[in-house]
Formats: sequence, structure tokens, C-alpha cells
Amino acid sequence: MNKLDSSLVVAALKDIGFQITDKPTLADVVLINTCSVRGHAENRVMSNLGHLKHLKQSKPNLIVAVMGCMAQRLGSELLEHPAVDIVAGPAQIPQIPEMINDALNCRINSIAITEKIRARHAPAENKTLDDFELAYDTDENHISSQAFVRAMRGCNNFCTYCIVPYVRGPEISRPPHAIIEQIKKLTDQGVKQITLLGQTIDAYCYDGDERQYRLADLLEMVHDIDAVKWVRFITSHPGKFDPAILNAMANLPKVCPYLHIPAQSGSDRILKAMNRKYTSAQYLDLIAQAKETVPGIAIASDFIVGFPGETDDDFAATVDLVQKARFKNSFVFKYSPRPGTHATKEMEDNVPDEVKKQRNIDLLDVQNQIAEVDNQHFLGKTMEVLVEGLSKKPHLNKAENDNNPQLIGRTATDYIAVFNGPEELAGGFAKVRITRTSPLTLFAKLI
Repeated sequence: MNKLDSSLVVAALKDIGFQITDKPTLADVVLINTCSVRGHAENRVMSNLGHLKHLKQSKPNLIVAVMGCMAQRLGSELLEHPAVDIVAGPAQIPQIPEMINDALNCRINSIAITEKIRARHAPAENKTLDDFELAYDTDENHISSQAFVRAMRGCNNFCTYCIVPYVRGPEISRPPHAIIEQIKKLTDQGVKQITLLGQTIDAYCYDGDERQYRLADLLEMVHDIDAVKWVRFITSHPGKFDPAILNAMANLPKVCPYLHIPAQSGSDRILKAMNRKYTSAQYLDLIAQAKETVPGIAIASDFIVGFPGETDDDFAATVDLVQKARFKNSFVFKYSPRPGTHATKEMEDNVPDEVKKQRNIDLLDVQNQIAEVDNQHFLGKTMEVLVEGLSKKPHLNKAENDNNPQLIGRTATDYIAVFNGPEELAGGFAKVRITRTSPLTLFAKLI
């Protein structure tokens, strides 16, 4: 979501004559797009603002804008920071170019956030956001030939640890025709892969004049666009998952057989305290159903360790779930109390930080052991990848590969493959043969 929002704002600013620079010392405007999901992310923002405060002493005309979830959460409190000139919430990103011009020309500090975040957005506000995305969505600021398209905004789940409903607002599904129009425009620009976004994408539901559209229907509509080669979607909630989505995956070749579906814990007691609305058994049943319906599907998950009251037995139940589910990969986070959430208000953050750290390490170790074993079945196989570009950390010998650089590609099942090949392959599809594996990477040769 934040990558998309950043890209939209950058494209809008370029449209009125701005250029990107990598150095804040050369900038007229610095924008910080923020996340509030974890405390660490907000701490990094405050650290950056501290640096910018000092920079403004030598560049008093520098404009600093803070956008996104932290801007929505703190509002005028952020505007009081000596470095900050502009504060804009996620729903107000279309206003940012005008706010920047006002700040540059009139030295006006300004704020634009949603006052009643849980209220339904007015139709005019939704249309403004839709028009902004249609005008400025592009792959220019992402990986070549790939684009994000927002299918829905907001969340209605109210997991007790999560701040998203309080900074992104209620679930609002975009009209399917607006999504399809945006995708067709992107494919006209050469985009080949579309990733549909939603805080709870499997809850997508739009009531049209004659029928209701769910995510499976939307996937079929995107699949039918000739120029689209691959379709992905993130992120799904286990408690709302519609089996029709798996059928769409199985029956529509362009829909990538990859599912990101956070479990968060393997302990039923902790899941209940998190307000996740499913049990570990129900989650594992869903994983089994996915693997049966879509052979070869790759599944990734998220976990929070150290949630208030999590015991050794609760953590052991999480380890057990990971071992049974055998995920492609898992993202593991230490519990971070977020202001205004039920867990912060009603539960004591009573798991020591050193215990959280050790459980994080241990769970990742379990996941890596699973991936190390499971990934070996790719050895010798030929796979198609969408080439993303140059690998940031080359491991392969350039001299032994016709002096070609190391490239990074991604399979339909979201595995990362690195191989040597001509740089001009970036943005296109290639066939590679897997020669070596690790828990996180497949090493390959270009065919």
C-alpha cells in the first residue's frame, strides 16, 4: 500500500515539474511516507525528522511533508514538530501536490486528514482517490512491467493488536470497472503483472446495479485482459476466506498460485485474545484445502511473537502450526503495542523483550529449516520467472557467464531466483533451470 501511495505522489509531482533526487541536501521538498503498524517504523520517522530539523537550519526553505498512516494517527501533533510543514493522511494523498505548492509559494503549513476515520468516505472523496490512481499509477517507480492496483481500502476486522482500522478506515471496495480501466491503462504502458491490493483483499465485495462482485469475480475479469500475463493479490484473512478464490486460482492460468495468509499464532488462546475469529485447526484446514484445490500452491504467513500473555506452551503451538503448514516463508514480528488498540488499552505487555527476541529467532529458524528441505525439490527443474532487474547482492561468477550480470527474477509462486543474463531481460519473462537452493533463494542458469 505504501509503495503504491509513494509512487502515485511521485508521479503527480513529476507531472507538475518536480524531479527526484536521492540526496535530501539537494531537495526542495522531502516527503516521508509512514507506517504505524509497528513502533519501530514510527521511531524511524521521528529519527528522520530529527535529521531534517538540523538540515532546515542551513536550508530554511526546505519543505518537509509527512504522509500516510502516522500522519493520520498523530495529525496536528506532527505539524507541531519544527521540521514538519505538511501532514496528509492516506485518503488525502491527491491533495499533496497542491499543499506542496502552497508551502513553497506562500510558506503555509497545512494538514489534511480524515476527522472521523471510521465514518464511510463520501462518494466524491472515493472518486477523487480513484481518479488520482487512474491518472498516476505506473510501473515507473516500481519494478519494470509490474504494477500495484488497489482493489479495496481499509479494514473491519479490529484484531486487538492492530492499528490499521484506526488509520485506514472502514473497508471500501472499489468499483470493478474502475479497477479494470486502470489495469488496461497500465498494460497499454507495457505492464505485464498486476498485484491487487487490499488490507483484507479476500473481503473484496462490490454491489453493482445487477450483481455482486467478489474477489474471484474480479480475478476472472483481470485474467480476461489479454495483455495481463500474471495476476497476484495480497493480503488475505483466514477468517473471511472464500473458497471460490482457490477455484479461480486453479482454473485461471494467469492467477499466480501464491497465497499470503497470516496466521499470527498457532495458539487458540492467543488467537482468541487477538480477535482473529478462527482456530488453529480451522487455519490448517484452509491450508489443506488450498493445497488440494491448487496443486503446487505456495503459501506464506505472518506471525506475532510475544503477544501479551503468550506462554511457552502458546509459542510451542505456533511452532507446531508452522511445522504442519510448511510455509514457503514466514514473516515474524515481535509484538509492538500500538496506541489506541484494544490490546494496548486492556492487556499488559508482559512478555520480556529478550523472550520476544528469542522466540523470533527460534521461529525463523524453524521456518528456514522447512524451506531448506522443501526447496530442494526444485533442483534441476525448469521454471519461468518474471525478471525484476539487477540483483543487489551478486553471488554468481560474472566471468563464467559470458560477462553477464546477476539478475533477480520471481516465479509465479513468488520464489526468488537469481541467475546471470543480459540486463535487457528486465521486465520480461525468462526460463531458468535451478542448480542450487537455499531457504530463501533459488540459484539458476538461464536457458
